[in-house]
Amino acid sequence: MKISELKQRYAAGVTPSTVIEELWDKIQQWNDPAIFIYQPEKSLLLDLAKSVESMSQNLPLWGIPFVVKDNIDVAGWPTTAACPEFSYIPKNDAEVVRLLREAGAIPIAKANLDQFATGLVGTRSPYGTPRNAVDAEFLPGGSSAGSASAVAAGLCAFSLGTDTAGSGRVPAAFQELIGWKPTRGRLSSRGVVPACRSLDCISVFTSDTGDAALVAGVVSVFDEADPFSSETQESESFGKSFRFGVPQSLDFAEDPDTPGLFEAAKRKMEASGGVAVEIDLTPFTEAAKLLYEGPWVAERWAAVGDFVEKHPAAIFPVTKAILETSKNWGAVDTFRAQYRLRELARVVEGVWKTIDVLLLPTTPRLYTVAENLADPYVTNAVLGRYTNFMNLLDLAAVAMPSGRARSGRAPWGVTVAAPAGSDSALLELAGRFCGECIESKPAPQPKIPVLVCGAHLEGLALHWQLADRGAVLRERTLTAATYRMYAMPASGTLPPRPALVRDDSAGAAIAVEIWELTPAAFGDFVSKIPSPLGIGKVLLESGEEVPGFIAESRATLGAEEITQHGGWSAWLESRSQK
Repeated sequence: MKISELKQRYAAGVTPSTVIEELWDKIQQWNDPAIFIYQPEKSLLLDLAKSVESMSQNLPLWGIPFVVKDNIDVAGWPTTAACPEFSYIPKNDAEVVRLLREAGAIPIAKANLDQFATGLVGTRSPYGTPRNAVDAEFLPGGSSAGSASAVAAGLCAFSLGTDTAGSGRVPAAFQELIGWKPTRGRLSSRGVVPACRSLDCISVFTSDTGDAALVAGVVSVFDEADPFSSETQESESFGKSFRFGVPQSLDFAEDPDTPGLFEAAKRKMEASGGVAVEIDLTPFTEAAKLLYEGPWVAERWAAVGDFVEKHPAAIFPVTKAILETSKNWGAVDTFRAQYRLRELARVVEGVWKTIDVLLLPTTPRLYTVAENLADPYVTNAVLGRYTNFMNLLDLAAVAMPSGRARSGRAPWGVTVAAPAGSDSALLELAGRFCGECIESKPAPQPKIPVLVCGAHLEGLALHWQLADRGAVLRERTLTAATYRMYAMPASGTLPPRPALVRDDSAGAAIAVEIWELTPAAFGDFVSKIPSPLGIGKVLLESGEEVPGFIAESRATLGAEEITQHGGWSAWLESRSQK
């Protein structure tokens, strides 16, 4: 299922409700009880489709069904991280899910995963092993196993996974998909159960690079509320001629098929305009060792260690063994490892002066489910040999299909990687490699939210100041019940304006709107706000803090308190009725 094909059907008059009906039947026919941890009732999905049908069909992902890995929050749906006892019901969508829904996409299920996203295999879940959609004898890949299987089986158009050490790339290789692992921090991780919080990335699985680029354009938005979100300058495309690095030596773990497949991938890359340059991969692989043989593994204990200690019987045996080894690292070890990583990163910087992009096997070899279960630790370690270092070294990557092994039964793939900010360039290059043509688009500008509560509300006197700067409405909501509102009298050319003042002891919830502006427009907007008003952090009923209008205490002198009306529009309405 491809987004472009769905868009053609919608243009011909098919409705999202019809597509949901079709998908529901297809999921029942696929009959894999291990692929999803939570799937809503059909009636709820049809309600979501009806809601989208009332939205503008010009939205970039209007009516496009997607699946969410079950360590990423969808409001009102359980998040389990593949541990039933850990389950909770989030009130809010993860920020990436919110952006997708705002663009018209429809979530249809929560996908199975290696418990707490600890693994690259897909077999470490009490909910079972999702079926590899190409050949069930082979591993589906993990930890985003269900997310990849859902796309490969045609049960959705794209899916969200996560990728700390390869979980967004290994399943793509094993199920003939595109697996985009973004630059660290490019996608918000707010609303994700952390594995290694400083390294985690939400990843995307699609059937082709064009779909991945379209989704990337929707979700690549800076999130001020996520301390790990970052703004990275987008690099230029690689051009018709480029240098691609290939290691001087590679260890394929005695696989009989993958060395030949990699040689074929090199020739294909050369046919795409690349010039092969041999490099020493040692500093990359040395960095990889720090992830599981160094203190970064302790981040997993920081994320879920308290839960593991309180609920040891709830943890999948292999997962428990890995997590318990992660809690013994000390502060001195951590600093020494950080120093070592910086040394290796400096060496790697020199490598990037000689190449534009790195070409690697996504995995050295292929394993069957039975082989993995017989030796769960070694097989998992082998699969991460060429994926584990990328987030530590702040690289972006795209995994892509590159032939089949085992007499055509088992898909395999390669990965292209480059420094942070190269996401769009990598997707364009992957499109060339795969024989696709995708439009190269500049990365969307990040947006900054601004909360308004008075004359800047939509339809009121000063809203034009937002509209002229291209503001986009994010939501209408309420503040926390900790604010008082005053009506300052009109002054000169200024209309009456509200003063929002925080008062934790006698406040109330106030109706507000949140609009989003580009950084330049935001700076221009706030620079023109007259005193005694200004911009500060305002607490919402959801617990989120956003930049918004606040007032100095002197603004209340001689002003009428209107807190009891619950908002500026309600107060204006009360005046018109007098």
